[in-house]
Amino acid sequence: MVDRDGTPSLTEKPVPAVSFLSGLSGRLLLLTAAFVLIAEVLIFVPSVANMRLQWLRDRLNTAAAASVVIEGLPDQELPRAVQEETLMATGAKAIVLKKQDASRIVAAAADMPPSIDAQYDLSDVSMLTSIYDAFDTLVFGGDRIIRVFGPVGESSTRIELLLDEYKLRRAMLGYARNVFILSMIISLVTASPIFFALNRLLIRPIRRMTANIQEFTADPSNPSRVLEPSGGRDEIAVAGIHLAAMQQTLQRTLKEQKNLADLGLAVSKINHDMRNILSSAQLMSDRLSDVDDPVVKRVAPKLLRSIDRAVGYTNEVLSYGRMREPEPRRRFVALRPLVQEVSEVLALDLRGDIEFTLQVEPGLQVDADSEQLFRVIHNLCRNAVEALSQDNGVERRTVLVTGLRTGSVVSIAIDDNGPGMPAKARENLFAAFRGSVRSGGTGLGLAIARELVLAHGGTIALVEKVTPGTLFRIELPDRPVPLDAFRHRA
Repeated sequence: MVDRDGTPSLTEKPVPAVSFLSGLSGRLLLLTAAFVLIAEVLIFVPSVANMRLQWLRDRLNTAAAASVVIEGLPDQELPRAVQEETLMATGAKAIVLKKQDASRIVAAAADMPPSIDAQYDLSDVSMLTSIYDAFDTLVFGGDRIIRVFGPVGESSTRIELLLDEYKLRRAMLGYARNVFILSMIISLVTASPIFFALNRLLIRPIRRMTANIQEFTADPSNPSRVLEPSGGRDEIAVAGIHLAAMQQTLQRTLKEQKNLADLGLAVSKINHDMRNILSSAQLMSDRLSDVDDPVVKRVAPKLLRSIDRAVGYTNEVLSYGRMREPEPRRRFVALRPLVQEVSEVLALDLRGDIEFTLQVEPGLQVDADSEQLFRVIHNLCRNAVEALSQDNGVERRTVLVTGLRTGSVVSIAIDDNGPGMPAKARENLFAAFRGSVRSGGTGLGLAIARELVLAHGGTIALVEKVTPGTLFRIELPDRPVPLDAFRHRA
């Protein structure tokens, strides 16, 4: 099946297979792990900076502890063996103790570096500075000689170290590796329960709805393909309820379309034979005009008009199935004779059980297509007569048609004292195949009446009333008069 532009229709396009990684489950797992890793990175940045500061402070504290031993001794150089042990314990190239304005070299390596590449004061370091220094060491460090200094406890004495940055960088890389491995474990441990929880709460219901949509698309007329709501109260459950309602509505629409197609085919067959039968009846009716009988001459025109309308009514169902009714050919029509003709067609004057009352001024005219307005009033009056034909315990059965002009709007009311309209018909008022008043009806009469009234720019509505029965009100406005025509008429 292809669309008008030659492209395959949506129902014929192949549906791609969903793998784990391309599906929502895989993406959810990857995204959860990625977000946890991002959180770990945000934690890692200050932690690695803090680790670097702590490593340097540990070296200063170790050197300070060793320096306290010789602080009270007279100024003399320590033996080389003691210096080597002190330097090995701190991992420094040199240790300098400063007190007030005096400096003392506690220990120094034999191979002192010729220059210092960077120096850091640990007495007061801000967070941003520590982060910058940490990444500077990780990225560019490793082969530099650095000078680190800070206070000894709460005293005014300061301790200075010359350090090879290689050991510091190696310790930081080891720390980063451990943090990375721990972050991966934490991300997987954290992502797994989140994944399973979201998979159960979100992915499974969505997958169920997706599978149902695919099954429903394959056979939308099958009632068993309608989604069964899960019964929850969350957003997905509410979406499932609306999806099931939409599928049921679509099935009803498809059924109505099928009914329309079947009716169209049936009426086409009936219309072909009915036209031949009515043509023969029309020829025989024409001969009645030659009969010299006053009664025949009075009845023959009405019979001919009834036959003509019968031919038109054979197309009534087909007319509803078209996109729209023909544009109304409007002119000012006397309303009272038109309603009287409806009464004659329904043979209400021959029925003794229904009283037809007409309250329309003789001079009242309505701007409408006479044939279409006849169909509207005929459909409503016919429904009223059929409702009154039921045994509802009313002794005096009446159909009242009133007409009133208010300014440029004519209001027409069709009222009966029958059993009233059923609740189902009220819910589906003016809906074909669902708004039928009587059992076995199609509901096309009200649907066609509404379509014709709307084509005139008017309204038709069911009016609530206290007394039993049904009351429909039609309001038809006059066409706007062009300014040139108004001036010419004036």
